[in-house]
Amino acid sequence: MLNLNDTEEILAILIAVAIVLGFIYSTYKEIQSTISEEKSKYREKKETEAKVKTLIEYLDAKKELIDVLNPFKKKEGDSKS
Repeated sequence: MLNLNDTEEILAILIAVAIVLGFIYSTYKEIQSTISEEKSKYREKKETEAKVKTLIEYLDAKKELIDVLNPFKKKEGDSKS
């Protein structure tokens, strides 16, 4: 086994601690970026849902308008014949 003097042992411990802290920091940053991406996806999903709801309301209103106008158009067609 290797025999290390006190300075080498302290240096080895400091390097080991630095490596562990670096790992913890990189893991923390990855978690932060993942959370940020998920929040962004959630916001985008909500915006898309709102747009779809607006589109559905628009199409429903258009359908109602067409349904109201259809009897008048049929009457015009019958009177022209």
